Amino acid sequence: MSAIVKNFEKLQSFYEVQIARLQANSHFITLMALPTLQRRLSFAGLFLLSQLFIFGCLYILFGKVVVIGFVASILAGLATGLGALPVLFFKNISNNLFSSLLGGAAGVMLAATAFSLLVPGIHFGNVLWPGYGIYMVSAGMLLGAFFLHYADHQLPHPHFDAVIDPHVNSFRKIWLFVIAITIHNFPEGMSVGVSFGSGEMKNGLVLAIAIAMQNIPEGLAVALPLVSLGYNRWRAIGIATMTGLVEPVGGLLGITMVTLFQSVLPIAMGFAAGAMLFVISEEIIPETHAKGRSRYATYSLMIGFIVMMVVDNALG
Repeated sequence: MSAIVKNFEKLQSFYEVQIARLQANSHFITLMALPTLQRRLSFAGLFLLSQLFIFGCLYILFGKVVVIGFVASILAGLATGLGALPVLFFKNISNNLFSSLLGGAAGVMLAATAFSLLVPGIHFGNVLWPGYGIYMVSAGMLLGAFFLHYADHQLPHPHFDAVIDPHVNSFRKIWLFVIAITIHNFPEGMSVGVSFGSGEMKNGLVLAIAIAMQNIPEGLAVALPLVSLGYNRWRAIGIATMTGLVEPVGGLLGITMVTLFQSVLPIAMGFAAGAMLFVISEEIIPETHAKGRSRYATYSLMIGFIVMMVVDNALG
């Protein structure tokens, strides 16, 4: 557990240094000195200009499908904020309900991984390397799992089902969990980007819907413990939302990578699938089976899988 404390302190120190640099910047000081309304309008204007620049470049370089994919990854990431909204009304929810939500999320992700990443990935692989598509996708899956395995070792963190440790206070443990959720959202966003980058609008939409549905209980899992620590409810929702906004970064990387280098598409789809399966097995399913709540989660997983299978078929 000392590794957790060390990594947390390093991240905290890095964050404090960056904040100090930002606060010392002359442009930032001038901006913060403006009246409240003018300052907010300035931030909004800068944000809109940045988005126009990003979307304009994407449209010029890659076309409409890529822009839609980037927007889809943003909306999927924002679903974490949607999932956190119940903290405005509740500080706790029942274990059975939360376990069922996570089980449903796992089923949705499993179906999306199978139908929107693995099946089309094998197809694209067979087009590029006839008869070897399954092996290219399998190699990508192992790479994706190893990537998250490496990330977990570089930043040890509590899991969904972690108990309070006497050597690490609850504040640190919860923030390490928030960081872990943020890290795991990156490959989810990348999977959406890879799907849209393949040019298959339907697969990209199915995957974006699945990720959004999975992010709803994830956002709740981030916001509830923050509220219990005394955080303002809206601030907890904001933090939960920010954990999901790393997904557009992963989405942009996935889109540009497979658009520029079509030959890596089967491996990239396998990578995204492997990373998602790693998260399901490592993080979600162990929590749903903790404390004797597995039956609720099992049925919820099956329902989630069926719902996503129906959505995939309907969009086909």
